[in-house]
Amino acid sequence: MRLLSRLLAALTALSLTAQPVMAQSILRDAETEALLHDMASPLIAAAGLDPANVDVVMIGDNSINAFVAGGQAVYIHSGLINAATSAAEVQGVIAHELGHITGGHVISDGGSKAATGISILSLLLSAAAAAAGAGDAAMGVFMAGQQAAMGKYLAFSRGQESSADAAGAQYLSKAGISGKGSLAFFRKLQNMEYRYGFQRDADSEFYSTHPMTADRIATLEDTYQQDPAWTRSSDAALEARFQRVKAKLYGYVAEPQATLRDYPVTMTGVPARYARAYAWHKDALMDKAMAETDALLAAAPNDPYFLELKGQILLESGKPADALAPLRRAVDLTSNQPLIATTFGHALIATEDPANFREAERVLKAAVARDRENPFAWYQLGVVYEANGDTARARLASAEQQVMSLQMPQALRSAEAAEAMLPKGSADWLRAQDIAMQARAAIERKGKRR
Repeated sequence: MRLLSRLLAALTALSLTAQPVMAQSILRDAETEALLHDMASPLIAAAGLDPANVDVVMIGDNSINAFVAGGQAVYIHSGLINAATSAAEVQGVIAHELGHITGGHVISDGGSKAATGISILSLLLSAAAAAAGAGDAAMGVFMAGQQAAMGKYLAFSRGQESSADAAGAQYLSKAGISGKGSLAFFRKLQNMEYRYGFQRDADSEFYSTHPMTADRIATLEDTYQQDPAWTRSSDAALEARFQRVKAKLYGYVAEPQATLRDYPVTMTGVPARYARAYAWHKDALMDKAMAETDALLAAAPNDPYFLELKGQILLESGKPADALAPLRRAVDLTSNQPLIATTFGHALIATEDPANFREAERVLKAAVARDRENPFAWYQLGVVYEANGDTARARLASAEQQVMSLQMPQALRSAEAAEAMLPKGSADWLRAQDIAMQARAAIERKGKRR
């Protein structure tokens, strides 16, 4: 029974790591996405991939994790950013995950096929033993088979992780980035193991999906120290950007009291003010939030992200008209960055002034043209279409937003309504048909699973 409980625990852990990405919360922020792109681009190029085709996506999750889940996308938990001390540490993680992509580990199922084959064989043997009246023997055969299956799968997983470690080291080297950050992050993980009472023994080695952290550090340390980039300094500008984004993210996801504890008012640097601005705003203390934001803008009046923050605070505090000027300036400075433009479009609509609706429509159409994967932009565009009397395209925009939010029955109804009103054969009419077909297929698949 002790072995059975261990196997069940291991299987449960594996199932938890297989949650679909869409079931998790994706955090989107223009400044953060720009930073992650700049951090990852040299590594992506070193991996032989096109930076334009590889996404680095932030997941709202406090655990320290990163993963790939099909296609060319690296997902990073917000908890990992909070745990990292430097941009170089995160770059080490990104390099490792790129090793999984180039190694085809996401689509490879060699280990699971082998494990499944052994599991089926053990079930057949145990059934035969049970039929012969040997119940205890049947259980013994079944348990031994399950352990062999788990061992096969876990060995396969550890092999993939070692391969990704080696590939990540290669990409860091090609990009001219020191492996010191990568090693520093592995040592953080090792310290966490010690704090949680992890002890290395035969069982822990057998049931681990990754090589032992100490072994990984020893292997990588030897590799990195021989690399010409080992002594290279990190990019100071990139590190400064990382510190402010880390503080911004913490201020956004953490409870205000935690933010104010870690970034007390005695700290007057940009990261601290950034974090506190979000904390005060979350506590509905607008005056304090604006004081931090104005201090940031006093030092950098043309920083688009500080302007975006000021506009966001004003908008969410019920002052959309006051938010227009900083948001319009932020949009101009970023050449119509889609996420900032979406907030600007929202502010234009929130003024409830019909004179602003045409501009809102133009801004939001430009935003979704550059970034279609933005449900809130589609929602706002639907609102302004309806306000401008364009009901057909309002329904189409709603369908776009609903299908991205996995609201398939609603998406189907909205798409069918749009299709009935739009000119037959037009691009919008064809798009409504596509969404309707996608929604029907998803609804049918869900029905079959039941």
